[in-house]
Amino acid sequence: MSLTQILLVILLAPLASALLTIVFFRRKGSVASVLSVGAAGIVMLFSLYALYFSEVKTLHVSCNWLSLGGLSISMGFHFNQLSALMLLVVSFVGFWIHLFSMGYMADDEARGRYFGGLSFFMFSMLGIVLADNLFMLFIFWELVGFSSYLLIGHYFEKNSAAEAAKKAFLVNRVGDFGFLIGIIWCYWHYGTVDLAELESLLFLNPNLLITGMGLCLLCGVLGKSAQMPLHVWLPDAMEGPTPVSALIHAATMVAAGVYFLCRVYFIFTQDVLMVIAWVGAITAIFAAFSALAQNDIKRILAFSTLSQLGYMVAIFGVGTQAGVAEMLEFGFYAGVAAAMFHLTTHAFFKALLFLGSGSIINACHHEQDIFKMGGLYRRMPWTFLFFTIGVIAISGVPWIGAGFWSKDPILYLALKSNAPIYGILAFSAILTALYMGRLWFIVFFGEAKSESAENAKESSIFMVLPLAVLGLGSTFIGGMVQLYPAGVQQLLEKLPEAHGADHTLMVALSAGFSILGLVGAMLYYKPGASEDRLNKFAPRLFAFLKARLYFDEIYGWYIEKIQQPVAELLGFFDQLFISGLMVRGTAGLTGLVGIFVRATHVGSLHGYVYWFFGGLLLFWALAAGWF
Repeated sequence: MSLTQILLVILLAPLASALLTIVFFRRKGSVASVLSVGAAGIVMLFSLYALYFSEVKTLHVSCNWLSLGGLSISMGFHFNQLSALMLLVVSFVGFWIHLFSMGYMADDEARGRYFGGLSFFMFSMLGIVLADNLFMLFIFWELVGFSSYLLIGHYFEKNSAAEAAKKAFLVNRVGDFGFLIGIIWCYWHYGTVDLAELESLLFLNPNLLITGMGLCLLCGVLGKSAQMPLHVWLPDAMEGPTPVSALIHAATMVAAGVYFLCRVYFIFTQDVLMVIAWVGAITAIFAAFSALAQNDIKRILAFSTLSQLGYMVAIFGVGTQAGVAEMLEFGFYAGVAAAMFHLTTHAFFKALLFLGSGSIINACHHEQDIFKMGGLYRRMPWTFLFFTIGVIAISGVPWIGAGFWSKDPILYLALKSNAPIYGILAFSAILTALYMGRLWFIVFFGEAKSESAENAKESSIFMVLPLAVLGLGSTFIGGMVQLYPAGVQQLLEKLPEAHGADHTLMVALSAGFSILGLVGAMLYYKPGASEDRLNKFAPRLFAFLKARLYFDEIYGWYIEKIQQPVAELLGFFDQLFISGLMVRGTAGLTGLVGIFVRATHVGSLHGYVYWFFGGLLLFWALAAGWF
């Protein structure tokens, strides 16, 4: 098979699974689950074949899809070492999340709908990975938003789940509005949105770049990757099934924004890159602080995702600011490589942590409060083992976890390029180890603090096997660049040599950050604690962190006090003038007169007396020549 045919199979297999499920197997959950997992397996196998065994390592092919006057929209594939790495992440991690779902959703009556939505989500995400132009990418970008809306709202009978799905959909539309403006601006100014053509045009001609266009395109990233101030939807997305949380928060939806930045790195001016760097750094520190005040195990991991995404966005901005002449050491490829390397390792250990939390929640009869767990290392030894690997990885414990190998170059690049952002990211690293240590010590040690924790048992093989595979990828093995496809190695090898003799201090600092956070969590929160010591000794600080800087309250006030009244006023004028006078014309005017006349017939003698005197005053004014 040619590479084009392989990529077609990869893209269309999950779409076929989704369509078959919707048409024939929506009420047959067992068949739908096998179909969805099978499609995910095909995607993974063909992706591995394309990455490791295909003789063609780059491909750009497209065909005309739609023509409107002078506008021609094409659809095709732009496959290179960057999309190869993202394809590996989405297909491999996505398959194991699908397999985990077979055990986790076994008793769900609506699992046919769930697996149909899961397949459609995979199709949409793969479209983003392989798209050859911005128009095609935007189409799949919106399909990802739609399918995530369906998955987050899977338990739509719960009001909280329905509200969370609606919130995610609306917040992403805000960012996507700016994103669409940026795409149209790009087409209007350059005459093309083809990624290969734009790269060849702009890479060596940075004087053609436009700051406003880059800021508009950044809006889409703020929504999809949940960066401040459009971050508010991500914690609420935890209302969906836990495998959905793993899929959205690990390898796919939220990573799409980071992938897009790296895909079009050549389109951003220095000013936009500085904005990107600071947005990422502020998001990283904000989310790390917020995670310290959460009791829900999934919400802790959600804020952790926000923080880690901030790392990727920040280092993309910092590492891509150097000039073309410095590309091989610090420039364009350094920022892209560091961001994508951490995106890859994060996909493994964050999927592991979310699926591990799903195993815990399932065993504890859907209890999610960490202070109602405790002692689970004895009852769930395999889950404990693999979850521990995830904690080690995300905390950046030197050499053991994959997170160290990808986070260390980020800190190195930040230190060399922007000292203030390095300070923020370094402090965020300490907080990461602190809140993850807090979760780990409280959930797994001490005594069970509820009946559900007391009766917890290890999960089935369908749930434990994905933990084992993802756990292996979350160790130092996941940080070994040599295991990546050849084209991907070329991308990652452009990182500075972050582990040379001159880098001993950086390694020592990384070790200190992780140890300080983990030991601090053990000493302050105590293993198996039944209450939050921060809430007990600093309740005002705890409440402030839990409120997440009151973004939700501010947005709620804006919608209720400003947006809704304005919308109602515009609706009134629409009915009065546009629908009434302009559309219906004379008939509308007659109708308005009729409405007014009917309003005068109140059926009250007092009312008619007032109208009588009003008529007399009008007649007198006319007689006096006032009109």
